[in-house]
Amino acid sequence: MTRTDEEAYRARVRGCLLGGAIGDALGGPVEFSDAQSIVAEHPDGVRTFVAKGPHWPAGTVTDDTQMTLFTVEGLIRAGVRTDRGIGFTLGVVQHAYDRWLDTQLLLIPSGDRDGWLQSQRWLYARRAPGNTCLSALTEARKGDDSIQRFGEQAVNDSKGCGGVMRVAPVGLLPRFDAEWIFDAAAELAGYTHGHVTGKLASGALAAIVHQLNQGADLNAALDSAQALLASRPGHDETSTALAAARELAAQPLEPGPATVERLGGGWIAEEALSIAVYCALAYPEPEQFLDALALAVTHSGDSDSTGAICGNILGTLHGETALPPELVYPLEGRGTILQLADDFILEFTRATHLHGDYGPHTTWTTRYPGW
Repeated sequence: MTRTDEEAYRARVRGCLLGGAIGDALGGPVEFSDAQSIVAEHPDGVRTFVAKGPHWPAGTVTDDTQMTLFTVEGLIRAGVRTDRGIGFTLGVVQHAYDRWLDTQLLLIPSGDRDGWLQSQRWLYARRAPGNTCLSALTEARKGDDSIQRFGEQAVNDSKGCGGVMRVAPVGLLPRFDAEWIFDAAAELAGYTHGHVTGKLASGALAAIVHQLNQGADLNAALDSAQALLASRPGHDETSTALAAARELAAQPLEPGPATVERLGGGWIAEEALSIAVYCALAYPEPEQFLDALALAVTHSGDSDSTGAICGNILGTLHGETALPPELVYPLEGRGTILQLADDFILEFTRATHLHGDYGPHTTWTTRYPGW
């Protein structure tokens, strides 16, 4: 990368991760509320962080951001693992999700559950984690030979949005082509969600982020992702949902909860992706970032996930300077998010200065062991 390219890449990575977390924190307190009640309190949509009881202060993120951060950490550790000459191993990311499960079970790190991220005490909080994620990761710990196996797909038929809401970082990986990005994200979603739609919606999101990260505009990124999607068996539900989002955005309808809810509630993968894409298309300009997020969370469905995915998309498209500063500074875990973002950038642009020729055991590989 040239210096200019690297600066643009940094802005997109930070924008994607912070944007997703902001959307998540906006939507978290109103998840499970109906649109009428939300609008009664927020006539212009949810545009500021609000509290949800004494243990959920304004700016709090949910399991969506927690799992996204463990995706980032897992990808970094998969990058470190390539020093062993065995390639980029996606099962390392499932190991990261296993460490996230520890945070939800309030287990103190020990043994092979190590690394820097799991030491962040603020992550040890249950923020309405998805039952499918919890059960699938718990089930993966059960083995006849007492050896946990990473990289195996979940045995269930769930297409909940718990896969798609966490895979945007896959699209930020440089030096991988769009086909690989799509399939990798689908595989990561499949560690917890076994339905083909849950996997393909996740692949489509990562493909959109990948194209935006390459400098494509939003419509071009959607065209590319839909073409990849159409070549996969079982794509019909996700393809139909994405087409519906684009068609709705092209109609002269006032953006609002009633319009958003034409696409569903966002509880399932293809609907969450569809709502996020529609909101990004409805308000595509950098100065409209907050308008898009407010639209993405002000409805009767899975507000935190649709907000997070919309934030991932527009944060990648516009970069971190488009983020509303009044929402950036009070965001829970901002320091951790930025540190992970910058470490992700370093791993995938400057790895030779961190490991490799500098030996298998460095402070970097202690921070991010390759497993």
